[in-house]
Amino acid sequence: MRRDFKVISQWITPDSHILDLACGDGELLQQLQRNKNIKGYGLEINEANILKCIKRRVNVIEQDIDEGLHNFADKSFDTVVMTSALQALRNPDKVLDEMLRVGKECIVTFPNFGHWRCRLYLSLRGRMPVSEFMPYSWYDTPNIHFCTFKDFEALCHNKKLDIVNRLVTDQQHHRNTLGQIIPNLFGEVAIYHLRPKLR
Repeated sequence: MRRDFKVISQWITPDSHILDLACGDGELLQQLQRNKNIKGYGLEINEANILKCIKRRVNVIEQDIDEGLHNFADKSFDTVVMTSALQALRNPDKVLDEMLRVGKECIVTFPNFGHWRCRLYLSLRGRMPVSEFMPYSWYDTPNIHFCTFKDFEALCHNKKLDIVNRLVTDQQHHRNTLGQIIPNLFGEVAIYHLRPKLR
């Protein structure tokens, strides 16, 4: 199992109801079904990934999450998960609202565009970074909303969300000391566990 999925799995309550947005090939949901006895659905728009979900016996719905989650009732899931898709959405702030409307809590992962390699690449070359981790040019990238950890935490503050857990890792989802000390500069990927603040 992917290391980020292992972290996410630790934050999921056994026997809970899960919605996985942009679920890819269904690996996370399959593992949660096996190891945590969860019940849930994945949402995906890529046909090849939908077929992989079906082969894994994962409940999957073809749906564009940028269009909202109107087909789900308020608080119909314990946790809503979205891995590595936030930066590719047209309206990430609205999707975050929807995640916490249909779920009691959410878990989100995304790459940090404030990482020192991105900053160095841009300052030395004067061009948008292209790397093995982000192998796209500016004109064909699926990443349309670049953000840093500080940007995301400011959004959480504005939306009055509690950060229950946060883990900062490198590309391979390993923790490192510098990433823990100065996450916005040395962290490459973040995993956030969020809930609405109690009023």
